[in-house]
Amino acid sequence: MVRQLKLVRSRLVFGLPKNDRDRRIPLPVTVVDALREHLAWCKPVELTLPWEDPFSDERVTVPLVLTTPRKGAINRGTFDAKAWKPAVTAVGLVPTRATGMHALRHFYASALLDAGESIKALAAYLGHADPGFTLRVYTHLMPTSEERTRRAIDDLFEGTRVGPDGLVTA
Repeated sequence: MVRQLKLVRSRLVFGLPKNDRDRRIPLPVTVVDALREHLAWCKPVELTLPWEDPFSDERVTVPLVLTTPRKGAINRGTFDAKAWKPAVTAVGLVPTRATGMHALRHFYASALLDAGESIKALAAYLGHADPGFTLRVYTHLMPTSEERTRRAIDDLFEGTRVGPDGLVTA
């Protein structure tokens, strides 16, 4: 991600992501396919906004992939109230912090951790400078399983046999 929409002094601007850092996130084929399908159906809309400071003369024009029905930039607060919370309610959940948009970040982190992604890579994807911070924040999402532990050690010793004095290689 090289830019984002920000709300600065109640006005939308383009700017660098949090901590002013560029982020690279590998997109899986399913997401690329979904984006291609969306772009075939709904063309990007060019939008020009100030860069970082709403009163700056520096303007940036960017094609937006997701826009409002009136082809404008999506304001986070408006999206939350008009789209996200009604969708959450429609599926029978109560709109809370735990069911808010930020929960998608935790879902993403937990899916990657469960798949075995490293903390260092996850930290980079989430924009954390310190993988230790990522570990402290997301450690509760790391998979723990007695069965996974047993399987790991079984796999390690697979193909060995036990002799009278201990393990003997096959």
